[in-house]
Amino acid sequence: MVIEDASIILVFIILFISLFIGTFIYCKTRVHCRCEICHAYVTSSWSFEFVNLCDWYTHLLKNSPTKTIHIHVLNNTITSNQQNVEYMLKTRFENYPKGKAFNAILGDFLGRGIFNADGESWRFQRKMACLELGKMSMRSYAFEVVNYEIDHRLIPLITSFSRKEHEVLDLQDVFRRFSFDVICKFSFGYDPKCLDESFPLSDLAVAFDLASRLSAQRAMTPSPLVWKIKRLFNVGSEKRLQESIKTVNKFAQEVIRQRNKLGCCCNHEDLLSRFMTTTKDPSYLRDIVISFLLAGRDTIASSLTGLLWLLAQQPDVVSRIRAEALIVTQNKAMTCFEQLRELHYLQAVVYEGMRLFPPIQFNSKFCLQDDVLPDGTFIKKGTRVTYHSYAMGRMETIWGSDCLVFKPERWLKDGVFYQETPFKYPIFQAGYRMCLGKEMSLLEVKSVILSLLQRFDIELAHPTLTPRFSPGLTATFADGLPVRVCERRGHT
Repeated sequence: MVIEDASIILVFIILFISLFIGTFIYCKTRVHCRCEICHAYVTSSWSFEFVNLCDWYTHLLKNSPTKTIHIHVLNNTITSNQQNVEYMLKTRFENYPKGKAFNAILGDFLGRGIFNADGESWRFQRKMACLELGKMSMRSYAFEVVNYEIDHRLIPLITSFSRKEHEVLDLQDVFRRFSFDVICKFSFGYDPKCLDESFPLSDLAVAFDLASRLSAQRAMTPSPLVWKIKRLFNVGSEKRLQESIKTVNKFAQEVIRQRNKLGCCCNHEDLLSRFMTTTKDPSYLRDIVISFLLAGRDTIASSLTGLLWLLAQQPDVVSRIRAEALIVTQNKAMTCFEQLRELHYLQAVVYEGMRLFPPIQFNSKFCLQDDVLPDGTFIKKGTRVTYHSYAMGRMETIWGSDCLVFKPERWLKDGVFYQETPFKYPIFQAGYRMCLGKEMSLLEVKSVILSLLQRFDIELAHPTLTPRFSPGLTATFADGLPVRVCERRGHT
């Protein structure tokens, strides 16, 4: 009992010291700025007028002559200027890496994975990933995995739910389960079965969620010393983070062990098996597993959630999606990846949905050497520079006076999908860090949307509520996506 009491006291002492040091550093170096923007950020007075922080940033950027602002208390320059985006991601790419600060924050969780790497390590991983993900056999395998999960789990689950009167279903939760099953199968041949009708809780999914959330929270502490001290003494959120990472690591190691045990005699199509033909480094393979889980799970669920929220209020758009699919498929099931490419209007709908609700609302880099952006903004060495995709989708200077209108037609020319420059639309990043999984992500989103709209009518349970976003690496609706679902008459 004495030992337990002493441990509790020690924890409180450590937490107090961490809080004191963090607060002291924060007050000493940051809050001295009393400009209007910094005052609004520190006091959260922006929340009196805006539901979400990203909407406040959008307001500030719209009213900036250069479409760039600086939050002094965060040492963060934020821009929605597409010339600046191209400069950071292409022209002066080497001067704007992810940076050591992010490497440290996400290092325990993501390790040396491609999404947390710079320099030669990043180039090597990207080259390997590009070789594998660019293969047609990989796209065909992805198509099979996605459609199996849709036909055997997603549709049966929603069908059974639609037959319960007045029931409300959280589609965001369904999409998170669906995308987790798919990415696990696609990446390393494991089926967590999160979308079974019993709605089981996967230990891996729970641990992965917790590790993602707590890793992101590190960036919100007053000083990195706070989380580093807590990690040193293994207390509080850092203790929970290490426990969750341990669960994720144990799973990744077991999957790698099983693949090594099977050897090259078995013809496995999953991504991990393909990577293992070029390297046997268990640490590197572990980082690959975690990185692809992060990329393929939450971003897909976020894209689907935002798009369904929009489509539930656009019956004319839904009708056009159904009509186009009927013409292309002749009322038959999709049989290959190439058929989806013929659905130009659906492609436009998906792009328009992500313009207004990007799965990753902003992306940050750190400036290596003093620089000047194309709009004239001076960037001091060590400054965090953020391009804000959410705000860019709402800029009249980029999309015109109807930028807030959901309008798929803006992506079509003579009925054919037309893709804008990625620096204007950096949803999949742009330049040298362009997302390698872009085509597979679009395949998954389009397949789900098409399957749901062909079979069901979906209405929002709370149509007048404006989405609120939870803090995190991806855009998550704080209240989920509660809907009512009804089977369409005459469709089986």
